[in-house]
Amino acid sequence: MTEPEKTVAQQTEDRLESLAETVREKFNKVTKGTYRDRVVEGRFAEQGDKGGDKGPAKIERQQD
Repeated sequence: MTEPEKTVAQQTEDRLESLAETVREKFNKVTKGTYRDRVVEGRFAEQGDKGGDKGPAKIERQQD
């Protein structure tokens, strides 16, 4: 890459990083951080373990 191309690429990368940070801040403001906090704390990953579908119930039958 030539020097002007490198400069343009760096400027584009910097702008995208700035945009990503702005979007993160606005998203956290709208959701008050709750969604991100749940993901970070792993609540969604554990959700299936706390109740959900436990499969078919075992039924013991008496033989007559």
